[in-house]
Amino acid sequence: MNLPLPRLPLRDELYLLGHHDDTGELHLHRQALALGLGGAVLIDLFLAGRIHLGPHDGARPRTDQRIRLHTDKPVGDLITDAALSSIRHTAPPLKMWLRTSSSDMYDRTRAGLVAAGILRQHSRRRLGGLIRADTYQATDSKWAVVARSRLRYLVAGREQPDNHTAALAGLTAVLGLAEHLYLDHDTATVTVTKQLTTIADQHYQAVRDITTAVDAAIGDLATAAYR
Repeated sequence: MNLPLPRLPLRDELYLLGHHDDTGELHLHRQALALGLGGAVLIDLFLAGRIHLGPHDGARPRTDQRIRLHTDKPVGDLITDAALSSIRHTAPPLKMWLRTSSSDMYDRTRAGLVAAGILRQHSRRRLGGLIRADTYQATDSKWAVVARSRLRYLVAGREQPDNHTAALAGLTAVLGLAEHLYLDHDTATVTVTKQLTTIADQHYQAVRDITTAVDAAIGDLATAAYR
């Protein structure tokens, strides 16, 4: 009997969706994905009842809400517990925390997937062996396929979203990954993105606020690139 796959943390599913299954190449800018990964960590903490946002008084944008702890009890996951530790004493503003955490979030997420045996590092030499190029490819595409399939079922109306998958839908939309869900060719990417956003908007306000903060931080990143 085949047992169902355990569900990966939101950040790990988002990392896999952000890369090509076979080559490991990024579908988007690495720093943008890192911001999304940070948002995924916060959403998992919120859904686990470890953090909350606010209070929001309406005077400032929701992206400036402070992240506050409900409990600092460790989760047992290195990346998530490090996030709890960083929040414990400062209650940082949401978008500021995303910017700070994104500096190493991509590398740490990738390292965790390698340690779990979901990714494998491949090295090759270029320019006559002078330069070593490393790639990270999935050992089995099933993990990305399962995550992608859940989103495809939502878009097709075949399933009702749980909180985890609704959050994944929202992050997929703001990161511009809808075109990599491999839907029918006659399904416009912009339509899929709107559907994913609508699904995500039906769930927790705090999750929407985190996703909005990710979107805003990515916008800041793009603006800075043109200065």
